Amino acid sequence: MSTRRCFLILLLFVVSGCIHIDLFPGGGALKETILSGEGDEKVLLIDISGMLTTAKSSGIVDEPSLPARIKEELTKAEKDDHVKAIVLRINTPGGSVTASDLVYHELKAFKKKRTLPVIAAIMDLGTSGGYYIAMAADHVVAHPSTITGSVGVIMVTMNAQGLLEKVGVQPTAIVSGPMKAMGSPFRPMNEEEQAIFQGAIDHLYEQFLAVIEEGRPGLSKEHIRRLADGRIFTADIAKAQGLVDDIGYLEEALDLAKKEAKLEHATVVTYIRGGGTHHNIYSQFDPPQIGPIGFPQVDAHSLFNVLTGGTPQMLYMWMP
Repeated sequence: MSTRRCFLILLLFVVSGCIHIDLFPGGGALKETILSGEGDEKVLLIDISGMLTTAKSSGIVDEPSLPARIKEELTKAEKDDHVKAIVLRINTPGGSVTASDLVYHELKAFKKKRTLPVIAAIMDLGTSGGYYIAMAADHVVAHPSTITGSVGVIMVTMNAQGLLEKVGVQPTAIVSGPMKAMGSPFRPMNEEEQAIFQGAIDHLYEQFLAVIEEGRPGLSKEHIRRLADGRIFTADIAKAQGLVDDIGYLEEALDLAKKEAKLEHATVVTYIRGGGTHHNIYSQFDPPQIGPIGFPQVDAHSLFNVLTGGTPQMLYMWMP
């Protein structure tokens, strides 16, 4: 049989659905991958890195949003009795208030179903929403070069009125009430509108403080509030102020997870989708990506909306 005929037959099988070829591996169900160690009992390494957002990946591979992926991984771990501990590898400047809170909520819900140790290991950055998520852990380990803190809320908007006037553009909004267009980038924000936004930010800020109070029971409310002015902390200062428990490397966080789970030996595993390759505990995690112009590199659509007239976003994020 000629090569051309074989190819045509194979093509017919693919078109008919008899054979499936994954042209873009990376989608599909989660699969467990061994990273290190040995034994039947497992320590699960969960990666929380990059911008915290509820948006799906914009790549050609169909990846779920961060909260959806975390929930999927926790659901898989919940059903596996051999998973005896979890380490959260956190490397993020934060992100949207909702994404941060959803991941935190899913971790807290998991801990109610499975009473096993959860250790947070903060890498380059664990600021704002990243620190918020770490408060769901039983123990927080900061890498020696970690930057953390930046507790607070920020809302990003802009006033493009002067620019539009220069190019002869005058936008018009027909509204049902005087506050319907509040936060519009096409005119300055008045004092009443600013007060309303400030009220929303203050509410979300108090929510953040409540999460820290629950996650750091050894700290007083007054001490937490003094630290929660948006400043960042190096690992040593964060430990001295009680924001983290220990300073150490990722291997030490994994060893702590084994110790807390009373395991002499354990296999460190992670979950990936088909086609991915994880060779070790550091493989394939996104850098925090603080951009050179001072903006974390959020997904292009979200940043475009913020800067060109989309709805202002409330963020638990460090934005220097």
